[in-house]
Amino acid sequence: MKFTFNAKKVEVSEDLMEYARKKISKLERYFKKDSTAHIVFSTERGRETVEITIYHGSMIFRTRQTTQDFFASIDQGIEVLVRQIHKNKTRLEKRLRKGAFDRAAGSDVNGHQDVEEESYDIVRTKRFAIKPMSPEEAILQMNMLGHEFFVFKDETNSDSFAVVYRRNDGGYGLIETE
Repeated sequence: MKFTFNAKKVEVSEDLMEYARKKISKLERYFKKDSTAHIVFSTERGRETVEITIYHGSMIFRTRQTTQDFFASIDQGIEVLVRQIHKNKTRLEKRLRKGAFDRAAGSDVNGHQDVEEESYDIVRTKRFAIKPMSPEEAILQMNMLGHEFFVFKDETNSDSFAVVYRRNDGGYGLIETE
């Protein structure tokens, strides 16, 4: 696994990076060799945040944990990632390393019990025509409908599909296809 470390408004010691590398390396049993871990350390108002993002093929596993201590944030982040992986175990087995879940029937090394996988039941399907429009028009349409996101063909980007969405900070986001 390849590691990338970033720090925002904080100096990160070599010991902390080595601790993060050691803890995240334990997740390698789930991933093939082509995975990458991106770790961002930041601090704000005395709270220390660790954001762990693991890229494995087309899959992205991400967690963001905030505590009083970077070490505790790393530990909590690893627990969250393991829970995410085990919760979606049957869906992920094809994409993760063969035999990643074979250890100790019923629980893994950290004592996590196998979680009964939830089913994704589609309870409603909508169909609508997608018309070419600008992102500004899409935001206007989204606001008029009272939705949190809106799918459209972006006329400013050679009619590729795009999504505008309302962000938690009150702004808007745009997701474009390549």
